Amino acid sequence: MIEAATILFCLVLAGLAVFQGALILGAPIGKYAWGGRHTVLPTNLRIGSMISIVLYAIFIVIVLDKVAVFTVFKDSAIANTGSWILAVYFFIGVLMNGISRSKSERNLMTPIALTCTLIALN
Repeated sequence: MIEAATILFCLVLAGLAVFQGALILGAPIGKYAWGGRHTVLPTNLRIGSMISIVLYAIFIVIVLDKVAVFTVFKDSAIANTGSWILAVYFFIGVLMNGISRSKSERNLMTPIALTCTLIALN
């Protein structure tokens, strides 16, 4: 059975993927991402958003493997280690978003990164 935290994690990452996709397509919401310096992202940050979407998909696979929705990794230690790596990754996100010059990014993304950190530790 999938835990509620796993579902929340997957939904949050799917939402972030949609957000990054909107940034890639030129939505004027750049104040919520990448330091908030651009309303519409320049090409290099759009590429970063593309990479983020790929990472979110990998993160979802790791978490779903860990809770045995399906098996990708033959050794469960890989998914368990991956989960710890995700916790560290998102904790760094808490720190980076927390010191962002963009108040909009700090207010929106810091709690999202903190939620993902806590879920990854679960």
